[in-house]
Amino acid sequence: MPTPCHRLDRGRDEAATIGAASASHTAGACAREAAREVQLARGGSSLGKKLLVAPGSKVRLDRIDPDDTHGFEKAKSDPIVAADLARLRDLQERIWAENKHRLLIVLQGIDTAGKGGTIEHVMGAFNPQGCRVHAFKVPTADELAHDYLWRVHPHVPGRGEISIFDRSHYEQVLVVRVMGLEPKSRWRQHYDEINAFEQLLADDGTTILKFFLLIDRDEQRERLQARIDDPRKRWKFRMGDLDTRKHWDDYLAAFEDALSKCSTDAAPWYVVPANHKWFRNLAVARIVADTLEDLDPQIPPPVEPIPPGLEVE
Repeated sequence: MPTPCHRLDRGRDEAATIGAASASHTAGACAREAAREVQLARGGSSLGKKLLVAPGSKVRLDRIDPDDTHGFEKAKSDPIVAADLARLRDLQERIWAENKHRLLIVLQGIDTAGKGGTIEHVMGAFNPQGCRVHAFKVPTADELAHDYLWRVHPHVPGRGEISIFDRSHYEQVLVVRVMGLEPKSRWRQHYDEINAFEQLLADDGTTILKFFLLIDRDEQRERLQARIDDPRKRWKFRMGDLDTRKHWDDYLAAFEDALSKCSTDAAPWYVVPANHKWFRNLAVARIVADTLEDLDPQIPPPVEPIPPGLEVE
């Protein structure tokens, strides 16, 4: 409580001094907490660096915690995600209008990792006019009659476009490897082929972001069970999902090799802890928004000069 200066005595002066120190300490703590929240809200670049697979490094997925949220809290995540989704909407409009840049987003993960959920909750910020989503399912007979990249190339983005792959060309070093659909001598060659393909896209002006959504075995069990128990989700479940689950360790080993051998400067991989769906969405939205912002897309000038003061009758 403020005290008139001419009424201060020594005791009150000491009390005021102690109070001021306490207030200063409290204010300092509040300031530090506010600064921490600002740092987290703006820490896209640092978050991206934490999740990035450094080119040439060896990935050990058993050393990455799928529950890790890197200091972010669910209770405070909604406004952070909302701000990044707003950035995505604005940046995609500029990308589309400028008709210069191209962005390819690759989503991979074991069954139920959240590829579809990421597309719904993050990529839903994009205007469909400039965004395409393609899910790579079991190859058709026509696709099997060609090389495995034949079915991929038509779906890469053109100028001004964003393309999202739900699964991708990486299936050739994942399911093909695990299920023994090709000899080891053949699928081992695909890593270099994939790197060359992605470098070709990058050289042609495509920015590439690849996200591996990491969940643990218990989380997958819960999500599969939820699909079985909920009549509205049963359409997502296949008995083959249980067979795939039996190969959990083999798939993780295949993912580790793909992440280690195919994270390059031109096409980096990010490992996103995805047990918590809210953090998965936050991380992907932040990295994509920061990447688009670094491209600095601009709204182009009018196609032809507009006379000053022009009014439409």
